[in-house]
Amino acid sequence: MSKAPANKSSPVVTSAVVKQGDEALTSDELTANDTGNTTKQQPVASDFDADSADSFAGLKQEVLAGTESNEANTPKQIQETSKEQAAKQKIAKDLKQENAQSELPLEDSIADASDKTNLSDKTDKNLVKSEPPETSEKDSNNSNNQTVAINPTSKKQSTKTEDNMSQPRKVAILGGNRIPFARSNGTYANASNIDMLSAALNGLVERYDLQGERMGEVVAGAVLKLSRDLNLTRESALNTALDPHTPAYDISQACGTGLQAAFAVSNKIALGIIDSGIAGGVDTTSDAPIAVGDGLRKALIKLGAARNNKDRFAALKSINPKDLIDAPQNGEPRTGLSMGEHQAITALEWNISREAQDELAAKSHQNLARAYDEGFLDDLITPYKGLTRDNNLRPDSTTEKLAKLKPVFGKRNANPTMTAANSTPLTDGASCVLMGTDEWAEAHGLKPLAYIVHQETAAVDFIGKDGPKEGLLMAPAYAVPRMLERAGLTLQDFDFYEIHEAFASQVLSTLAAWDDETFCKERLGLDKPLGKIDMSKLNVNGSSLAAGHPFAATGGRILATAAKLLDQKGSGRALISICAAGGQGVTCILEK
Repeated sequence: MSKAPANKSSPVVTSAVVKQGDEALTSDELTANDTGNTTKQQPVASDFDADSADSFAGLKQEVLAGTESNEANTPKQIQETSKEQAAKQKIAKDLKQENAQSELPLEDSIADASDKTNLSDKTDKNLVKSEPPETSEKDSNNSNNQTVAINPTSKKQSTKTEDNMSQPRKVAILGGNRIPFARSNGTYANASNIDMLSAALNGLVERYDLQGERMGEVVAGAVLKLSRDLNLTRESALNTALDPHTPAYDISQACGTGLQAAFAVSNKIALGIIDSGIAGGVDTTSDAPIAVGDGLRKALIKLGAARNNKDRFAALKSINPKDLIDAPQNGEPRTGLSMGEHQAITALEWNISREAQDELAAKSHQNLARAYDEGFLDDLITPYKGLTRDNNLRPDSTTEKLAKLKPVFGKRNANPTMTAANSTPLTDGASCVLMGTDEWAEAHGLKPLAYIVHQETAAVDFIGKDGPKEGLLMAPAYAVPRMLERAGLTLQDFDFYEIHEAFASQVLSTLAAWDDETFCKERLGLDKPLGKIDMSKLNVNGSSLAAGHPFAATGGRILATAAKLLDQKGSGRALISICAAGGQGVTCILEK
């Protein structure tokens, strides 16, 4: 029991012990907070005057020290001690006897002893008040405060402190769900972001019996959002059977949105702030946000502020037909180049061949088709608007067929290699992942599939702002080595590699960089290359080239896939890597 500082603005919070003979507590008297700790407000020792607090703290230390030494003092020795020392020895003896009866730790018994023993003239007043101290709402919700979990049957206390929360809790992936992905302006042309995210969440709620469940939080997002999507995740969560008291909020980091949402939930679970959560993402390019042009917007503002017809006419006259609409631009704001054009430059720098790209793309389609046929996706997908499979999937894809397609990116290069087949198409869709602690999973009859054990987000300077330019989509090449170093692993220590296939050449450029001595030494600061991976372990059940890529939804798809792969294997590790617009990369490691 630590001594509280004598500061009125900082309430004293200490632990009261359950003494033998006290009335047993009922379940109605116990309160469970969001982290699953059972607490009860108890009368506590507080409001010491300065002298009393110092005297009692010093006495406590001496008593504890004295109990560890030989207590067999002779009557002669006791007579030679002062009255104060005799009192201390008597306290130690009483405490030891009482502790043996109540089975309470000796140190915790000090609080109870202060009620019964007159320590000195300085400590006989105000040791225990009949009213508990006032605590602010912030203090009562702070997970760092010491709380007491009381078991009414055994009458033992289990104190949760910073010491036993120094290690983060394990965060389990418990399941996932998504709707089939659809090519833009097709099946989901009339579905909004809220419609699709609600469908994915509803499928998850139904599959895992979460009706009426108050989750720790729901975190999701979209890259392309309309003004009506201001509170996208909360509105979608309210469309489900989840308890409406479940908080929800949006997050966005381009193509890394879904995985970054999972990190947000994971971090809170690991810290003990929440016990469960749902992460997800959604995107539609069919229902893209087309707004009024900036020139028209300013003219309309002037029109609304005009006080006479002359000003109104001037406002209307300022409208330029070229400024009527503002459509989303398929390009980086700082370069004007599309993501595909940026990657065409990177593919040229790393000398990625057309044949290697087509081979990777064909394999992705073949693997995803096999995964569907084997039933791997049966508990990962909810049919939506008549679709039961991703409609971008081409099971009969072969390298020979893909070789017939013409390049669409980098056509100004001497040897363009990127086609519509080895690049992901514009896609609509949504996904989500259920996460929680082992205890929460057990209480809800769920089995952890895998655990998020490491994560890393990186960014590269693709505009040459501070040194040489790096490829727009090469950030994962930097994120993964940092994460491996922290985890004490090598690139070869994985059973599965789930690398987002934004473009086949992006995957191959990243793999080439990790095996390049110059890149690893000069760009990553490593002594030697990370080396090659076993390509048979790469995207074994297909990835974005086959399924499609609804920007924010890809993270949830990959996370659920990797977790289920590890669960089927029974053990192992999976490396997840996602490149993102803006020169960013989001990566993580799963373990089983």
